[in-house]
Amino acid sequence: MKLFEGTLHTERLLLRPCDDSDAEELYEMAKEPEVGYWCGWKSHKDIEESLFVLRNVLNAKETYAICLENSKKMVGMISIKLKEMSKFTDKDDECEIGYWIGKPYWKNGYAYEAAKEIIRHAFEDLNMSTIWCGYYEGNEKSMNLQRKLGFVFHHVCYGVEVEQLNETRVEFANYLTKEMWLEK
Repeated sequence: MKLFEGTLHTERLLLRPCDDSDAEELYEMAKEPEVGYWCGWKSHKDIEESLFVLRNVLNAKETYAICLENSKKMVGMISIKLKEMSKFTDKDDECEIGYWIGKPYWKNGYAYEAAKEIIRHAFEDLNMSTIWCGYYEGNEKSMNLQRKLGFVFHHVCYGVEVEQLNETRVEFANYLTKEMWLEK
């Protein structure tokens, strides 16, 4: 499988690799407790923490800043987690996606638009057969988004350790096959 290291475009969005210059915008969104809570991470305390996350977490292949096409302003993040990073699969032709949008940009359809392009990219460019996606119990927004994208319920994971928040949660795992996507 050939990894893609460029940019992806939608009608309103640019999906591009992250770099150190994103630290301030990342911090402004990641300091909001409600954003990190649903993703399972603590709010960022300062720009230095955001820079550390950019360099050590968000530097993975197939991780993209979601930016507005016209202004290039970052509004969130989306990633394709290959088998080495996925908690749902260990197969070469399957992956997992994860995403979040900064609170000031909620209710604009950006997560849906970005996820549609990431799904297309995973199936067409990376030749994946199945994409996994999950959400923690209570995250109705993510549940609804995944359904709208065509994901189907697969199983429930009980007792999921959320180390950064020192919690145990229930997580729902959903999947979308290439065949299901093509039929949509």
